[in-house]
Amino acid sequence: MLDPRELTAPFRMQPGLRRVTAQDCRLTPLVSGSGLHAEKQRVIQAGEAVVSIPGFDPEFAIKTIATYADLARAGGEFDLATRLALAVQEDWAILDGTTGTVPWMCVCVPSHWAPEDKVGRTLAAIHAPVADGTALQAAQAHLVRLVTSGEHWERHVWTLTPSPRFDQHPRRWPRTPWPATPDAQAFAQSCHWRTERQTFIPVPGTSQAVFAIRVEVAPLTCVISSPDQARALHASLASMTEAVLSYKNLLEARAPLLRWLDSVK
Repeated sequence: MLDPRELTAPFRMQPGLRRVTAQDCRLTPLVSGSGLHAEKQRVIQAGEAVVSIPGFDPEFAIKTIATYADLARAGGEFDLATRLALAVQEDWAILDGTTGTVPWMCVCVPSHWAPEDKVGRTLAAIHAPVADGTALQAAQAHLVRLVTSGEHWERHVWTLTPSPRFDQHPRRWPRTPWPATPDAQAFAQSCHWRTERQTFIPVPGTSQAVFAIRVEVAPLTCVISSPDQARALHASLASMTEAVLSYKNLLEARAPLLRWLDSVK
């Protein structure tokens, strides 16, 4: 999970890519019976995990995912995708470097976005709603070339949420309201630190990359255990523009959270 001490201020919406090794991109085993396992299983059983454009064949990408998950191939491709989804923590999507589109996804625990609305669209179109995203939009063509160039990359994103759920699909679950309390400590105790480690894995013999997303959620008061962590999160949160706060649903949460972070000793 991302340590708040790694945050930078002022906060900026930007790619923030870092080159890593193939070993760094090994997928993370999913513990059977865990909360994440139960949520992913519910989505898979409802037939809502895999979305694709008509006619797209994910075979090479799924073989790559299986390799990075140390899971042998068995059965049809859809069966293997389902097995993989319950074998590892990560969700994933396929990015096509030739078209710049995302033609296939297996996403069980999205962060307030609907995979069925994004599949088949370009990376630029997918990121169009991002607040203060001028730099991100300007970098889209370069970003696609970079992450489908055959190397391995990672980035981290984070937010704060009142919901402990991993699955935050907007049509499966309405947003959980922020707690209605003037007490900053009580407010913080109802908040959760939600992070995504996003990695790009090359698919051999193609212009594709697997975009893997590992979501982690933990109570905020358990994550912030030192003044250094509190100061770093305070600085990043305090520097967000109103547009970013609105995009992240943090407008009403910032003031009580800043008060609580100020109190951490």
